[in-house]
Amino acid sequence: MRTRAELAEPMSADFWRSLGYFNLYRLGLVGIIVFVALTFDVNTLFGEANGRLFLLVGLFYAGIVWLSIYSLRLRSLEFSWQLTVQVCGDIVALMLLAHAGGGIQSSVGLLLMVTLAVAGIVSRGKMTLFYAALASIAALLEHSYSVLYGSAQVAHYVQVGLLCLAYFAVAGLAHKLARYALESQRLAQRRARDLIGMAEANRLVMRDMQDGVLVVDEHGVIMQMNPCAARLLHSAEASSCRFATSFPRLYEQYRLWQTGEFSASATLQLDGGLQAKLRFVAVERGAAQGVVIFVEDMQHIKAEAQQIKLAALGRLTANLAHEVRNPLSVISYATELMQEEQGDARQDRLLHLIQENTHRINQIIQDVMQLNRRDRVQTEIFDLVSRLQVFVDEFNQVERIAPDVLVLQAQQTGMVAFDPGHLRQVLWNLCRNGLRYGRRLPGSLVLATELEHGRVILDVQDDGPGVIEINRAKLFEPFFTTAEAGTGLGLYVARELCEANGALLEYHDRQAVTSERQSGACFRITFGEKSGETPGYEHVG
Repeated sequence: MRTRAELAEPMSADFWRSLGYFNLYRLGLVGIIVFVALTFDVNTLFGEANGRLFLLVGLFYAGIVWLSIYSLRLRSLEFSWQLTVQVCGDIVALMLLAHAGGGIQSSVGLLLMVTLAVAGIVSRGKMTLFYAALASIAALLEHSYSVLYGSAQVAHYVQVGLLCLAYFAVAGLAHKLARYALESQRLAQRRARDLIGMAEANRLVMRDMQDGVLVVDEHGVIMQMNPCAARLLHSAEASSCRFATSFPRLYEQYRLWQTGEFSASATLQLDGGLQAKLRFVAVERGAAQGVVIFVEDMQHIKAEAQQIKLAALGRLTANLAHEVRNPLSVISYATELMQEEQGDARQDRLLHLIQENTHRINQIIQDVMQLNRRDRVQTEIFDLVSRLQVFVDEFNQVERIAPDVLVLQAQQTGMVAFDPGHLRQVLWNLCRNGLRYGRRLPGSLVLATELEHGRVILDVQDDGPGVIEINRAKLFEPFFTTAEAGTGLGLYVARELCEANGALLEYHDRQAVTSERQSGACFRITFGEKSGETPGYEHVG
């Protein structure tokens, strides 16, 4: 909200600009008067007149105008004083010109109406009636002098009186018009401030909305699009582009809505496996009709529902973990004791099934309890390549694989900020997945680092079959798995831990990431803030 002084400053500039235009009018008027006095016979134009006095008064008036313009450029006086001095100068000069031109019969006094009207509008109605009173007094004095010392007739007082009434009428009308213009200007300024506030509020609401919003006019041109819509539709935030050519899938649903065949419960499959729910709201502006399209990210809604479900599951698991694990330990111990005894093949197979499912239940409990680790982040800044070298050695020993199966292709990217325990768990989950689906040949599993757009990238690549298109949208959902012995929580926990450390975990086809023409999966970790970049390259097996 602007202060009163800030609002008064632009209005003051308007005052001075209007006074400058008024002086241009006066300069043109005095130029015409001097030209007439020098070119034509004043007696022929006005009848009984004093041509010499008319010329001298015209030159005197020209001097007044030039002094006013010079004073206006310097702004040596306040605005009200500048205007008052100029109007008084016009009254004196024009009445002297009227007297030199033969008095009231010359009609020169009518030029004061223009001065009074302009003065009333320029001053926004201030002192307008005072100027009219001065002009009337000057007209009466001029005619009285002409009656006493000249040949003017007393009967012409009626014309002088009518001229004075005209002065007040013009001044009163200018006063009303100026007041109306001033109120209109103030109203326009208030409306402008309100519109600016509404536009800013609209911009902030659209920017912070979790749903995508597109505003389309009646010609199919996108007028506005918020950042969420640009993210969901994988398009740069822009306007004034054709709706049909920019988003053909969305345009098909728009056409169905226009024909009444659109289903409000239908979802739209977007690029990248995202699903969105659409809502169309018609906007009528007179004869024109547009539409506001709301794009609701169903993935976000599902994620919130999953968070609520997992939070409840985590609390339940934390309370029941002790009670569940104790019976599991007893069952597992009893099974091991029974396996030590001699039995037939059928009994051994049943005991093996019991032992295997006991370990699976225990693993599920451990994975669910890991969900609570997201809020306990202990970030450290360390060298990523050194930490990866230690992890490779540890992974090879624990999983008992050949040293050349897991390969480290590390470009010296410098330091990263991450919780070391979280990073170890993420890498363990990703590498075990790659080892499970890979061919276990030399180079089947690759850890590759690089620096891209100032951020450290870590790719975990395998030579397995990859993830089919239909499963990519559900890849990071909890309890989703294609393995019979899997819990479906490994990738979900890995993404949660990455996000807790300011990183991003994504899935890509290996062919899209590398130049190699072979199938496989690539899980990419994009780290957040880092420091200490050190260029270089090394290949570690």
